[in-house]
Amino acid sequence: MHTDVLVIGTGLAGLSYAIQLSQRKPKTNILLISKRDLMEGNTKYAQGGIAVVSNFKSDSYAQHAEDTIAAGNAENNLRVVDFVVREGPSRLEELITWGANFDKEGKQLHLGKEGGHSANRIVHHKDQSGLHVLTTLIDKVRSLPNVTLLEKHTLVDLITDHHLGEQGRNRCYGAYVISKEDEKILKLTAQVTILSTGGAGQVYENTTNPSAATGDGLGAAYRAKVRIKNLHYVQFHPTALYPKIDGATFLISEAVRGAGAYLRNEKGIRFMKQYDERMELAPRDIVSRSIHAEIQEQNAPYVALDLSHLDSKTVRDQFPTILASCQQVGIQVFKEGIPVYPAVHYFCGGIDVDDHSQSSMAGLYAIGECSHTGLHGANRLASNSLLEALVFAARAASHSVEYMDENPLPNSFFEKIPQWNGTEDISNEKNGSIQNLRKQLQTMMTQYVGIEKSHQSLEVAEGRLNDIYMATKALYQENKLTPQLTTLRNMVSVSYLIIKQSQEAKENKGVFYNLDYVN
Repeated sequence: MHTDVLVIGTGLAGLSYAIQLSQRKPKTNILLISKRDLMEGNTKYAQGGIAVVSNFKSDSYAQHAEDTIAAGNAENNLRVVDFVVREGPSRLEELITWGANFDKEGKQLHLGKEGGHSANRIVHHKDQSGLHVLTTLIDKVRSLPNVTLLEKHTLVDLITDHHLGEQGRNRCYGAYVISKEDEKILKLTAQVTILSTGGAGQVYENTTNPSAATGDGLGAAYRAKVRIKNLHYVQFHPTALYPKIDGATFLISEAVRGAGAYLRNEKGIRFMKQYDERMELAPRDIVSRSIHAEIQEQNAPYVALDLSHLDSKTVRDQFPTILASCQQVGIQVFKEGIPVYPAVHYFCGGIDVDDHSQSSMAGLYAIGECSHTGLHGANRLASNSLLEALVFAARAASHSVEYMDENPLPNSFFEKIPQWNGTEDISNEKNGSIQNLRKQLQTMMTQYVGIEKSHQSLEVAEGRLNDIYMATKALYQENKLTPQLTTLRNMVSVSYLIIKQSQEAKENKGVFYNLDYVN
């Protein structure tokens, strides 16, 4: 199958890119690939909202930039920070024209506040901002005549010169993807390929990411020798709900602390004051490590998020989904607080891209969480992720139009690219092996490459990962490729990069914390 533009991933980044490109070049054929159905992905679970300067009486671009840099431990690309915060209002206005409806206070947008922000600037839709935006974008995309949707297909590998038996051009020509339903592998060729595959939280045991977040884009890019940067900056969200709901980790939004909730330990002490003067509204890396320290000291699996002093009606109006989820597991929020602990949330690193989301490989762009733009530095400021996706999707759309016009390839070229060639036999026993290896990987990464690491723990992780890699390689070489096996293969690739780049890091910054570097 051939198309002009192949977009792999259908969260905010991929969908908004498709809309932006359609507006700039309406006759361009766009093929959108989703791993599950369109509604499943990280965007759906984003509760807080979008950080945008909207009230220039109490806020400014300079303040937003300063907050972003402070949270990122000054590891940010300052040029990127500047244009992202400045282009944010325009991107928000576009989103509203596409149908998004955000909460208002009178005629003005209601602006929330989250950790690390010096002003109220979080545009939101109750506590379901991501879900609302995602629904809006899907409706918009479905109305576009030049967009084709292909659901339940997993990325296997990028198509590069390697598959043609050639070297030198360093260009991407599309991707091989595998169907979840019939396990058929399709060759999808394109003039331009967009990776918007999200993060890789599933390489850990406890993550706020959905089950589809296995780093498929990152894994495929690594095998294609695309430059990947700063994957050791793995952000933990401080407040995930304890226990899990139906086996999944549920996020308690930063906005709950922004609304005034307190963190208390087992003794009922509001402990954040001893870690940071900003207390509950300190950046995520600080709050996560503080909670981790309290959990270790009290030998309990969680701390409490106290809402008892807040107006219950306001809380119910602002956070209906969170309260309903707590009620589902029998938590009396206003009496006992919400039990919370840190869980893997966001990858600040990823496929290294320029100001227009172009990767180190020609014809290959990356947007959203799978990319490294330089915006976040060593720690992402709350609600900057959706903002980043909107801004870079628009920039990628503009640049990719120019790229296609200047670097066209004839259809005859793509016909030379071979179909996927693999073996045909697999058993249920082997599928069981895949699940076992996946569990081993998650346990190892959680135990040795978590919030706190050391030289020794990383060395142990490297050794255990090598065993998992060899077992995965054997399955890959001896059996028909399945969605489960290609997912495991991607998870192994991402885990290797996290460990390797953690070993290369020489100091603690932001979310990266090696005990051997503590003075």
